[in-house]
Amino acid sequence: MARIPYADPAAMDETTSRLMERLAPLNIFKMMANAPGLVRPFVDLGGAFLFDGKLAPVTRECAILRVGYLSNAGYETAQHEKIGRDLGMSDALIEAVKVGPADTSLSEEQRLTLAFVDDLVANVRAGDETFQPVLAHFGPEKTQELTLVTGYYMMVCRFLETFDVDIEDGGAGGLNLANADALSDQAG
Repeated sequence: MARIPYADPAAMDETTSRLMERLAPLNIFKMMANAPGLVRPFVDLGGAFLFDGKLAPVTRECAILRVGYLSNAGYETAQHEKIGRDLGMSDALIEAVKVGPADTSLSEEQRLTLAFVDDLVANVRAGDETFQPVLAHFGPEKTQELTLVTGYYMMVCRFLETFDVDIEDGGAGGLNLANADALSDQAG
């Protein structure tokens, strides 16, 4: 049960109310609306990763899920397991992400990604032993994106867990990335 009430739609200012009407009816957004000035920037940055990022979608979801598992963030992992499956991730791959970079069923890119995420989550600054292979594999732009995705979802997990955001009635499923164009229009 959430630690504070979700934002009351009747008490929202017009700008926040209009934004909330266009977003998927997710509890994370309903909780975030208690700080209305933060909803738009939060959604815009998350949307940039989901819709404009250069990382392969499955690689991105591996990183997001790993952050969620390391953070013990049930809401985050439920939502992104759903997103990952919508993108074609198998249950076996999701289980491998839970295990981490040592899982031998992961591709080389997935192992590099998870090792880098593990390092960032644990140490803030990635060490050369994870940074250099990721940089060599992805190049500067995607390495920066992976770093920012990891940091953003660390923030998301801490927000979700601090406020005990509940998984929606009926379970995860508020975002369907199979229709990404409509969703990016929805958030924008």
